[in-house]
Amino acid sequence: MHFTINGRSYDLDPDIRTSLLDLLREHLDLTGSKKGCDHGQCGACTVLVNGRRINSCLTLAVMHQDDDITTIEGIGSAEALHPVQAAFIRHDGYQCGYCTPGQIVSAVGMLDEVRKGWPSHVTADPGSVRLDDAEISERMSGNICRCSAYPGIVDAIRDAAGAES
Repeated sequence: MHFTINGRSYDLDPDIRTSLLDLLREHLDLTGSKKGCDHGQCGACTVLVNGRRINSCLTLAVMHQDDDITTIEGIGSAEALHPVQAAFIRHDGYQCGYCTPGQIVSAVGMLDEVRKGWPSHVTADPGSVRLDDAEISERMSGNICRCSAYPGIVDAIRDAAGAES
């Protein structure tokens, strides 16, 4: 099977029952995506597939052959942080850090959705998507932080959205 992950090509032969999360963690040693609940409820395993946010624990790797997969390892680097990563640091958008990779990947995907004008369930005017508290809460609702770093996370997303515009 052929996979493109963080811009690199991989030819792998995992068991067809292997989840995308397990492929990343166990076959490629990309351990940034976490196995939190393994039921798609916490968002710690969030990755981007063709630019869309998904829970990698709920999908089989075989379903994503030839897709463009981005993990936290492909978002930025220590030398060149992504604006969302830099904003998380500035606003203390993490405490223990376990959920942080999924939160950051989800925020990157969410900001791209907003840039494209894709409405959410709480978008007041679908013709004009605005990044207000209701939009951020709705779009990030699939990512849980047990440490309750939500105020810092929301501030970081708002900050990164301003930095990108």
